Amino acid sequence: MAIEIEQSPPSVGLSKIAVSATHGEDSPYFAGWKAYDENPYDEWSNPSGVIQMGLAENQVSFDLVEEYLEQHPEASNLGSKGFRENALFQDYHGLLSFRKAMASFMEQIRGGRAKFDPERIVLTAGATAANELLTFILADPGDALLVPTPYYPGFDRDLRWRTGVNIVPIHCDSSNNFQITPQALEAAYSEAENKKMKVRGVLITNPSNPLGATIQRVVLQQILDFVTKKNIHLVSDEIYSGSAFSSSEFVSVAEILEAQQYKNAERVHIVYSLSKDLGLPGFRVGTVYSYNDKVVTTARRMSSFTLISSQTQHLLASMLSDKEITENYIETNRERLRKRYDMIIEGLTSSGIECLKGNAGLFCWMNLGPFLDTPTREGELALWNSIVHEVKLNISPGSSCHCSEPGWFRVWPKDPTAAKDISSIMKYTKAVRTAAQELRTLSFSLLFAFAFDSDEGLTWAFDGGDGFKVASVAVEGLPSDSVCVKAWKYLLQGNVGEEQAIHSGASNCGEMQRAVKAIVLHQTC
Repeated sequence: MAIEIEQSPPSVGLSKIAVSATHGEDSPYFAGWKAYDENPYDEWSNPSGVIQMGLAENQVSFDLVEEYLEQHPEASNLGSKGFRENALFQDYHGLLSFRKAMASFMEQIRGGRAKFDPERIVLTAGATAANELLTFILADPGDALLVPTPYYPGFDRDLRWRTGVNIVPIHCDSSNNFQITPQALEAAYSEAENKKMKVRGVLITNPSNPLGATIQRVVLQQILDFVTKKNIHLVSDEIYSGSAFSSSEFVSVAEILEAQQYKNAERVHIVYSLSKDLGLPGFRVGTVYSYNDKVVTTARRMSSFTLISSQTQHLLASMLSDKEITENYIETNRERLRKRYDMIIEGLTSSGIECLKGNAGLFCWMNLGPFLDTPTREGELALWNSIVHEVKLNISPGSSCHCSEPGWFRVWPKDPTAAKDISSIMKYTKAVRTAAQELRTLSFSLLFAFAFDSDEGLTWAFDGGDGFKVASVAVEGLPSDSVCVKAWKYLLQGNVGEEQAIHSGASNCGEMQRAVKAIVLHQTC
């Protein structure tokens, strides 16, 4: 049992970091996670729970990792000698065998088009630690990093909270598929200068989170030219590099540097992790790869605050050193991710939901702008709130990614068939919201039961025809075991939370849609 301690009004002060709001966890991105954590969906034990579609988690090739461990138990079984070697203190350079394996894996992902020196690899406990560590090294409190939008919501925490560094957005939009332009770079730089901030660097994510798209070579060159002209740093977060659907579609900044014989390379730093490509976020394995000797030295000193266990390094060094295993994994994982992505996109676009054309990562960037009550951030968050708390789907609103265009959402269903749920719900959301306002003062209970039993009835009733007059007659003709009738009975009794019973009566997709619509409409009113 937890020990409860009475918390009186605080009389003992805390640090500025402790009380700062720059942790970013008041974002809808984290609020969606909280809604899921408090009420997680389970097919059997909690079918009315929140379905997780807002987590960038790669499980499509987990079986390949498990198969390797089953066939190579020595990788995780240290034995008495290995136990002693790994249990005793290791210096913060990390195991050389692991750094060599990591460098080799990073080269494989890039199709051998770039080389990596194990001596320039600094190990960290995940990409979060790597990005924060680099921010500490490159910038002082009050300085600025330029980051293109939309960007990963966690950057507000990772780059700002403990470092005191500011993020100035590089605003990108859908007119060119959110690609970074020289004009947007200059505008962000000028904005920082006008705010009396010293710009220390540009941070990009390639492939992009949340866009699920790679950055084109010509754009990378423009960014590199920009940071060289301004004499600032470039951090390229490439944690999804192995999740591009084809090796040829991903261009690393390392390839460009190698092609120009490492000219101006001292300002470039790459972040990588095994959390996404290998699907091992729990192992907390990240790296900083820098072409700047002073950055490597400083990062290695600071990495003592964020080390990876020797046992984890030993296991992964064994697996990543096996070229046959890694080549098969990279190829299979890419193909599975592509198929998963295609299934999701097909499900959304077939229902008229626009999606950005992607070629990498674990996301679909979909446009629900047409379903907003108002084309504003407030309208977007109102729709997001309904989706999370009423429809019970956790997806990430674009505003949490600092997208300047309301209506974009990031989604990645663990089960690709879940895209059909999004399509079915969103198809009717706008009509449902409009009707709810119009019927607020009317006797609409019987109308709902009638309207939701067919698409024709829905259209007819919402058009303001004679549906009001005959609804009471029509509902009497519905089968008593209709899921719509069951749904309405529960709603009429005030048991709005009885989605589980409603869902259990849904024998097909059509009935499920009608049940969900009934629930959403009732709660909206």
